[in-house]
Parts: sequence; C-alpha cells; structure tokens
Amino acid sequence: MTAPSTPTPTLRIRKAAVLGAGVMGAQIAAHLTNAGVETVLFDLPAKEGPKSGIALKAIANLAKLSPAPLADKDLASAIIPANYDTDMHQLKDVDLVIEAIAERMDWKLDLYRKIAPHVSPTAVLASNTSGLSINGLAGALPEEMRHRFCGVHFFNPPRYMHLVEVIPTRLTDPGVVEGLEAFLVTTVGKGVVIAHDTPNFIGNRIGVFSMLATMHHTEQFGLGFDVVDALTGPAVGRPKSATYRTADVVGLDTMAHVIKTMADTLPDDPWHAYFKAPVWLSGLIEKGALGQKTGAGFYRKLGKDIVVLDVAKQDYRPSEQRASDEVAAILAIKNPAEKFAKLRASQDKQAQFLWATFRDLFHYTAYHLADIADTARDVDFAIRWGYGWKLGPFETWQAAGWQQVAQWVQEDITAGKAMSNAPLPAWVLDGRDGVHGKDGSWSAASDSYKPRSSHPVYARQLFPDPLLGEKFDQGGTVWENNGIRLWTLGDDGVGIISFKTKMHTVNDQVLDGIQHAIGIAEEKLRAVVIWQAGEPFSAGADLKGALGLLQAGKFDDFEKMVANFQRTSMRIKHALVPVVSAVRGLALGGGCEFQMHSARTVAALESYIGLVEAGVGLLPAGGGLHELAVRAAHANPADPFEALKKVFETVAMAKVSPSAIEAKAMGLLRDSDVVVFNPYELLYVAKKVALSLAESGWRPPLYQRAIPVAGDVGTASFKASLANLQAGYFASEHDVAIATRIADTLCGGNVERGSLVDEEWLLELERRHFVELAKTEKTQARIAHTMATGKPLRN
Repeated sequence: MTAPSTPTPTLRIRKAAVLGAGVMGAQIAAHLTNAGVETVLFDLPAKEGPKSGIALKAIANLAKLSPAPLADKDLASAIIPANYDTDMHQLKDVDLVIEAIAERMDWKLDLYRKIAPHVSPTAVLASNTSGLSINGLAGALPEEMRHRFCGVHFFNPPRYMHLVEVIPTRLTDPGVVEGLEAFLVTTVGKGVVIAHDTPNFIGNRIGVFSMLATMHHTEQFGLGFDVVDALTGPAVGRPKSATYRTADVVGLDTMAHVIKTMADTLPDDPWHAYFKAPVWLSGLIEKGALGQKTGAGFYRKLGKDIVVLDVAKQDYRPSEQRASDEVAAILAIKNPAEKFAKLRASQDKQAQFLWATFRDLFHYTAYHLADIADTARDVDFAIRWGYGWKLGPFETWQAAGWQQVAQWVQEDITAGKAMSNAPLPAWVLDGRDGVHGKDGSWSAASDSYKPRSSHPVYARQLFPDPLLGEKFDQGGTVWENNGIRLWTLGDDGVGIISFKTKMHTVNDQVLDGIQHAIGIAEEKLRAVVIWQAGEPFSAGADLKGALGLLQAGKFDDFEKMVANFQRTSMRIKHALVPVVSAVRGLALGGGCEFQMHSARTVAALESYIGLVEAGVGLLPAGGGLHELAVRAAHANPADPFEALKKVFETVAMAKVSPSAIEAKAMGLLRDSDVVVFNPYELLYVAKKVALSLAESGWRPPLYQRAIPVAGDVGTASFKASLANLQAGYFASEHDVAIATRIADTLCGGNVERGSLVDEEWLLELERRHFVELAKTEKTQARIAHTMATGKPLRN
C-alpha cells in the first residue's frame, strides 16, 4: 500500500480543553497530554482553597490510578487546572473542547450556554456523553457553532481502550468529522467508529444489552455469578473480568444508571421489559456495595481470598469459578460451527445458558443494525475495541455458520424461547453466508455491502485490525529460514524482518536468520525494519533451549550461543543499511537489546520494554550492558558514572517500562526514537523513518576503541548501595551477586576510573559474567521456575 495521494483533512489541535474533572474527564485530559496536546482541565470553582482546587485534586489523583492514565507521571504537571469562574478566557485559543461532565442533559445544556461566548469561532466542541442525544445537546449552542459540534465518546480507561465513537449531528460539517477522525486515529491513537445518534450509540447499546441478557439468563438458569464469569470470559474470547467482575470494576451504580438510560430513552424497544436492574443488583446498590470502589459488589476480597455473593444466602461464599466438564469440553472445540451445535443440543444448563445469551445477543444486534450503525463492521469493531472481545457479535455468528445459526434463532423466537418475539430482519434469512465478505460489510440501512473507509488517514495502516476472514497483502518473500522471514511490501526498497517463533522469542535460527537477512539487505535493499505482525515485539531469549544446554553441561555451546547473540546485535548496529525496530507490546531481554542496537526505534505508546534477565538470575548479554556503557560515555565522557546510575537500577531490578514514553526516561529508548500512538500505523511510520535515514546517507556508527568507563570506583559505589538493600532484606544474596556483575560490566570491569576500553572489552565482560552466572545452581533454579510458572523466583 502506498502513501496517501490525497492530503488528510487538516484539523490542527495545538491546545484542548476538557470540561469536567471527574474520572473520565481527568483521564481524557491525561491522554491528550500523553499525545503532546496542551490541555486545560476545567471544573467548578472550589468553595475553599484555590479556585481551581477541584481540577488540581483530579490532576494529583491521576498518579494514584491503576492502570496509569499518564504514560509518564511527570506529565501531570503539563495539565493546566482551571475553573468556570475565573478561567473562561483560557477557552479563546483552544482548538478542541471536550465536555465530560455528569450525564444530565440539563447540566450539559447549561454549561454550553455558559461557555459559548468564550469559545473560539473555529474550535470544535464535542461531548463525551455515553448515550444522550447529540442532536438534543446541539440545540443549546448558538447556530454558528452547531456545524462544529459532535459526540466524541471515549471508553474507560481512555488511554488503553482503543474505541472512540464519533457521533455527528444532522448539522455537523463533514469536514469537521473527517478532521477529527484523523486527529483521533493518528495523534491520539484510537480506533474510530462513526455512530448514529441513537441512545447509548453502538458500543454501550450492544455491550450493555449483552450484560442484561447475561443477567437475565443467570437468574433463569440458576447459576452463580462466579460460574457465569467462568463461562463468559476468556473461554468465549472475552476479557478475564467477564460479566460480573466487569460490573464491579465499572461500578454497580454506573451500571444501573446506564440501564435506566436505556429504559428511559428506548420505550419502544421490543426488549424494553428487560431494561431494568435485577433485584439483586438494586439490593447491592442500596447497601452501598457498589463494586471495586467500595470494596464489595458481586465479589469481595476476604483476606487473600476472593468471595462471591450468594443470592439465596444473602451472603458471600468462596468463589468456585469453573465450567462443568461437559461445557469445558465443548468450549475447547476449535470449530465454531461444531461448538455452537453442541451448545444448543446439550442438556447441561451451563450450555443452555451460553446458547441463550448468544442467541439473544445475535437477535438484538441484527434487529437494530439499521438504526444504530452504518455497517456490521462498525458494530463488531465497537464491541471488540470498547469491550475487549476477540470477535464482535456478527463475526462470532458468521464464524459459527450464518444460516444454520439464523435458523436456530428463528426456531427459538417461534417457540417463545427468545427474550423477544420481534422478527429477525429479512436480510438475515436471505441465504447469505454472513455480513463480512470480499465486497465489504453489510449495511442494513442501505441494503448493500460497503468497503472500509476511504479516509486518507487509513492509508497509514498497512495492516489494519482485520475482521473475520479479511486478508491483507502479505508482501513478497526475499528470504526465510525457520526463524525469520525477510520480505518486502511495495517497491520502496525496505525489507521487513519478522520472527516465526512463539512469542517471537530468540533462538539460534532467529540469530542466524537476522545476520543473513541483513547481508542480503546490504546487497539488494535500501533499509530494514524489524516488525512483527502481532504482539509482542519479542519476549527475549528462548529460555528452554538455554536451560537445556546448561543442564546437559554444554557450557561451550552455551557460550557460543551468547556470542552469537552479541554478534547479531552488533550486526544490527553496524549494518550498511539502516535497521529500524518497530516495537509494540513486550520487548524484553534480547528483544530490548535488538531495538537498542537499531539505528532507530519506532515504538507504539503501549510498549513495555525492559532488560529483565536479572529476574531469571542472569544479566543482559546480547550487547545490552555494552550499549548502555557506550551511551553513558557519550552522555558524559568526563564522568560516565552519572549516566549509569539510572540505568543500573533499571537493569538490576529488571524494571519494565510502563510505556514507550517512560522507556525514554529509563534510558531504554533514545530521545531520537519515535513514539507512535496508533499501533496499526507502526509499520508505516517505521518504513518512513528507515527510508529517511537511507535518503540522508546513512552510515553505521564507527567501532569505538576509546570508551571512558567508571571503573572499579563505580562498581564499588554500586556495591555499597547493594549492601544497604541486602541489610534491609530487599535483596537476597544471589540478587546482590547478579547486580554486582551487572555493575562490573557497566563500569568496564576491574580497571581504574576513567580508563579507556574498546567495545570488545565490554562484550567479553558481558559474556564472562553471563556464563558464570548461568553455571550457578540458583540461576538454573530461577530459569526453571520462570519457565514452569511464568513468575520470578527469589532465592
């Protein structure tokens, strides 16, 4: 796919304002700040203390939230606190205003009237309402502002949830919608779905109905909340929080409010009778058990145990979260058509429950498609991106065999088993294979299939999030072995190296493959990008293979493997064509070292980068410590120790960056590395960066023969801090032994402070310490434990 020939509609957002410093407003402000947008956070004036005290408190609270709304906690100081009494002048130079106050139409309308005289005539105004009428809200604005108003509904938590619903009014300028879409997709990194102005839009309309149907059938089949969560989580391709844990996280009062909104605004919906909170949900709310925020809801923590509400006993009992043997076996079936056939045919009440919840979800979604969305694609993406499902409802139905499932749904409607007797739309039963195909996705409103959006911003997504059955150009293979594939996409001369191993771990075939591929690239290509089609970038070295060599006593082979690792990193660094690493998800151990040696790293915001070898009793030996020592010498030739302080702690404690932005602060990414907010744009940007380096006459860095090091004095300083940790029982004896070797390598070994060493000296130090650690019984126990449990061992 080539770059867009038509320029993306321009909507330059230099500064934004968020109105409302509640949970959502503060986190939207945080994420805009993550994206480099100067943001003013407004709330009511405080009755005591500073006038902007409410906003100030909300900003301070961002650091306490988990998961963290800020990609770097220091960004909190960039958010500007404001109040409606003294700071309305701040709105005059704002390009985007997002209102995020409580879901009260009268309050929102009153606020719009108040701010209207102060807002720039070119600013875009948007409401983050989760379900109120956007056209109704527009009525409070002066006529000249209505064409620049729409809904922009973020999902919670805004940093991590990919979905943003954009809801135009009848009067919204299409250019505003296009510009806003481009801004949200590229700058803020979101997946945008254009929704119709109907109550709760798409995501919450379908997602909340799915939860209501699940709650109804929980009661109908007499199942425990923990059993339902066992059935409606990862077992059916949904998040671990499943149904009732999700309700606890969202807040039971919030859940009840959303249900009431549906009841109030959808009086003619054929499922209206079910738009009410179950008795047990209302009972919990009355008791003040609102879920996670109050410490109790459907679940409660009792010591180290999680207990679950037993409705019959009106008390909590131990959670026995599991599916029956029969249902567990059915859910393990790979073929969706066979799985659904067995669920429907089974007499097990758990199986009947699951079929009933899917049936009613399919029925509801098909019935309302024409009203709520332009295409079935919008519905599936809204649910996948907003609720974390692997497949949307239409994809699930299509995978299970569209016509067979449609027939079963129709039979249940006729037999009175479904929640509603509303008829299935005629298009459902017209003999089709599904709603997604080669011509696009089904639009019930226009009675046609529609292709993906032609908006120029999507030309930046060379591999978009695929729908069921969707295939994209896989490019042409230049060379491959069992470890990697070198391939090209288009004719720009950029080679792409992708790993074939599970979790993209690094073994000998990957190492040899990278070296060979770079050799080919130097002959035939202009640049190389290391990129994986899915997360992670790389989980690091293949521990299984390494442990096998150690346990067999093949230490020479083990040392050769380490040397080959270092050779690969140096081959990446000194290639005659620029090698760019395109990182998203985990980049641990060897994966981190590869990106450190690249000419540039282009990292998705949600990149979790770390040299974690200390956690398995080792130290980084793919050139990582060598590279950190070289960088420290460049940063401060007179005293490299100053630059090593921060990275020593990072490596010795096996820290992983909570974002790409924080990876820069931790010294694992360089200031010149690029952070991309939309992971689907990663390859596009990485290719552009690689080409720009090639165009600028890329030459690899010269081999360093005179690197000033911190020497034995530096190592002694680090050892002194380690003694304090051990004395306070924060580190075991083996932890200290590992950290001491890390310090010795970073500081250049047993030489005087300020000594000059070359790169091979540092690499040899790395290898020696790595192999000596690997020979110890405690390190081998750590590796084995991590492989068996996925968790580190402290010994």
